[in-house]
Amino acid sequence: MAGLVFAITYACLFAGWFKPKPIEIYHTWRPAGYAMRNQRDAPATLSFGLEGRFRLTEIRVVSLAAWQTNHGVPPVWHLVSDSNSVPVNLFAYGQRIRGMKPAVPGERPQTLEPDVTYRLSITAGKIQGQHDFEIGGSLPAAK
Repeated sequence: MAGLVFAITYACLFAGWFKPKPIEIYHTWRPAGYAMRNQRDAPATLSFGLEGRFRLTEIRVVSLAAWQTNHGVPPVWHLVSDSNSVPVNLFAYGQRIRGMKPAVPGERPQTLEPDVTYRLSITAGKIQGQHDFEIGGSLPAAK
């Protein structure tokens, strides 16, 4: 009996068997005019994909170098859920997501700099995920 209690305690506290898995995130970067080759002024697109559909409660993008020296650095894009966000598995940088709003009212996403590493952190209730990324070439226009 004591062995069973020990095994259950170990599984719950140390093995991580019952902890939610982190959200897997990937990104795609399409330089300006990629999809519409005849339109030179078409904006670049930075999209993020998730392995599954989630009702996001927070999206935050920060400069990784700035965040490593100061965890209180203001994000370049920050959304929070104001009620019940729609489940998503794909979204673009700066996109408005139904059920989410800027953390600071009226705040708009900042333009990303090329060759700067950024960290995307997302939360969906108790589940979290993060993804580091860089962009190159033409900058994505904030939407």
